[in-house]
Amino acid sequence: MKIRSSLISSIALAVLIAGSAKAEDTIKIGNLIVTSGVLKSIAEPAVVAADIAVAEINASGGINGKKVELVRYETASDPKQAAVGARKLIQDDGVLAILGPFSSAESAVAFNDAERGKVLMIPNTASTPGLTDGKTYAWRLSEDEEKQFGRLLKTIKEKGIKSDTAAIVYISDEAVSNAAGTKLYPSLLTKYGIKFGEPIAVQYKSFDMSAQAAQIIQANPDLVAIAGTPPSASKVVKELRRQGYKGRIIGSQIFADPNIVELFGPEGEGTMVVSSFSEASSERAKKFNDLFVAEAEKRGIHKLGAHHSDAQTYDSLFLMKQLMEKTKVTGNPAKLAEEREAINKAMTGVTFTGIVGKDICFAGHDAELPGYIIEIKGGKWTEFAEVPADPCK
Repeated sequence: MKIRSSLISSIALAVLIAGSAKAEDTIKIGNLIVTSGVLKSIAEPAVVAADIAVAEINASGGINGKKVELVRYETASDPKQAAVGARKLIQDDGVLAILGPFSSAESAVAFNDAERGKVLMIPNTASTPGLTDGKTYAWRLSEDEEKQFGRLLKTIKEKGIKSDTAAIVYISDEAVSNAAGTKLYPSLLTKYGIKFGEPIAVQYKSFDMSAQAAQIIQANPDLVAIAGTPPSASKVVKELRRQGYKGRIIGSQIFADPNIVELFGPEGEGTMVVSSFSEASSERAKKFNDLFVAEAEKRGIHKLGAHHSDAQTYDSLFLMKQLMEKTKVTGNPAKLAEEREAINKAMTGVTFTGIVGKDICFAGHDAELPGYIIEIKGGKWTEFAEVPADPCK
């Protein structure tokens, strides 16, 4: 689909108008963003997705007749700064709800501030199992990492892909990768009867994994399960292939980004990952994906397609719109505490249809989303299988 430049310009204009409106005339939503630090490459595009959502919401009349204003705070990928930003948005900026922070590590800290401030907080992509347990104001429109990686392994077994043995490689200085490589992957590989050795740690900052790759080559496992962000995973893949590994590379949602097609290059052929978003799932999803790619490129961010974190960011704002319209919020500072509470209460029993799924429900405080098994085939991001969302109990 070709995106008109005038449409993209209208998005930028709408976002500008929303940000410059008087506070009392807007519906203020906090937005904890990442545009620097270790998560920059995967988190910065979510800013584009949020801007597209706000532009569309405001172009259709806003929320209850008022424009949406995103009040942003940059965390620099730092959990401590995510907490500082959450407090500022809640105490100083008077937002009605908060989109973000981006990651599980940031969310684990910032959720505590949402609880104290009694403000709904929906992170972009936090997927660590159990993250919202015991929380009242923390909700996730993202799928559990354990569930999604389990779906990938189950599909591999069902499709008869050779998977008797595996090696695990994780980036020790990336918090999410570390947790996946030392806990999540071993647990699930064991569950599916796949034998593996001691997980192999690699440091991204002082990156030389030739010795670790040689160790894997000697063992010659059927699978190599990599836990790492796209840039770090690509270095692992290239070194493994350089040393002659012929088996299949697999990974969870951590590096399930269409950009890995280019990052991995020919060495990535056959790689399999799992994602909670597919542009092919609906006409609206395809429209968002094309617009997102065009708008990101305009801002100097090269994307081959939307990552599931981008789709979840977009949908989270439309979910907030649904909640705010149901509760008829006004954005009146005098009613701030009352309206914040009403928005959060409206999450109980809610169903939502967006680009990540139809009639999405929440089990506890976590959304039940579908899983899309993706394979790099013929140098393209190809849907291999689809797993429907689990029912909510």
